[in-house]
Amino acid sequence: MFRKMRRYRQQICQEDCLKILREEGRGVLAMIGEDGYPYAIPLDFLYNEGNGRIYFHCAMQGFKLDLLRSNDKVCFSVMDKGFKREGDWSWNVRSLVIFGRVREISDPMMIEEQVRALGMKYYPTREGVELEMKKSLSRVCLLELTIDHMTGKLVNESWLL
Repeated sequence: MFRKMRRYRQQICQEDCLKILREEGRGVLAMIGEDGYPYAIPLDFLYNEGNGRIYFHCAMQGFKLDLLRSNDKVCFSVMDKGFKREGDWSWNVRSLVIFGRVREISDPMMIEEQVRALGMKYYPTREGVELEMKKSLSRVCLLELTIDHMTGKLVNESWLL
């Protein structure tokens, strides 16, 4: 169903993929758009190690939700900050490509739990998270991405092909 990676020698292991999901803060969610145009948007995210799913928050209405309601299949990409090997000028970057399906969460307890965890990933204090949740939680839509297929790759940017 999913293609094998063409440059398989650059493929990273599953644990490295999960490390990127745990540590990185932003990715790009691509959806099937209107009139055949893809629609991709950068988003903050939370990887929940307990259930292996990825969570996003958004407003309760908008273009992204319209697209997801008409087709739940997505592609989500994340890359790390990269590194340079000693004495080398080029960057080495690990990236993920994830295929899956997104659904809206309706359970208020799950919404609160995941939004709090998402906030703790980004906010400097628990108090800040709680204050923001008090102001905004009633206006938050929580999206859950179930991973169908994930691959990761290490690319050295000096490689041309």
